[in-house]
Amino acid sequence: MKNLFSRVMLIWAGLVFILSMLVFLPAIWISGFWPEPRRTSLLLNISRVWIAIFFLLSGIRLRIRGKEKFKTGQQYVVVCNHNSMLDVPITSPGIPGANKTIAKIEIARVPVFNIIYKRGSVLVDRSSDRSRRDSYLKMRQVLEGGMHMCIYPEGTRNKTGKPLKDFQDGAFKLAVDAGKPIMPAIIFGTARMLPNDKPFRFIPGKVEMHFLDPIRPGPEETVKELKEKTFRIMWDYYEQNQGKY
Repeated sequence: MKNLFSRVMLIWAGLVFILSMLVFLPAIWISGFWPEPRRTSLLLNISRVWIAIFFLLSGIRLRIRGKEKFKTGQQYVVVCNHNSMLDVPITSPGIPGANKTIAKIEIARVPVFNIIYKRGSVLVDRSSDRSRRDSYLKMRQVLEGGMHMCIYPEGTRNKTGKPLKDFQDGAFKLAVDAGKPIMPAIIFGTARMLPNDKPFRFIPGKVEMHFLDPIRPGPEETVKELKEKTFRIMWDYYEQNQGKY
């Protein structure tokens, strides 16, 4: 019965996501006529309402802690763990202020959804060195334009069973080069709600996203040192708190 319920809920959540997206799509499309960063701010304000309705109807209860750690006028490189496809609709709307996410270009080929995906993301084709270089420059422009940049430093979803996968350098090189602080974020509960090892199942429940204390790169700190420091802080926090959520 539990398996049947989780599959029925997955179908229900999928329908709610698609139908609610279609309701808000015209407003999202219109937001594209504004220049940045106003365009992204409008997109996110619309998306926050859309995602709140989607979560409510799908039985997802979201709590966010630590928003006060974002200081007005300061841009951050937000780095977040990545356990589930549910992480994306949590992070971008959950980050205070205008922000963009680095995202794989393949998903931008999905009809209709690509309108939202392209406008809220910096797209990268990981098989192309040129695309990687261009995406890095675009992420610098996001920060210089007064917005935050959200990156999943593990690169892909973590299916290892450990708190985190090894981090890649990109987010930390961006922070060092741009002189912007890292804002670590930990999401709890999405791996249980939409399990990677059990396809076609969705279990409604509670999820939390916690913003930790920002980490500002030191004057002589290397990318490797900043990456390792952030990894250890996030690993320790996850281990200490995962049983609570």
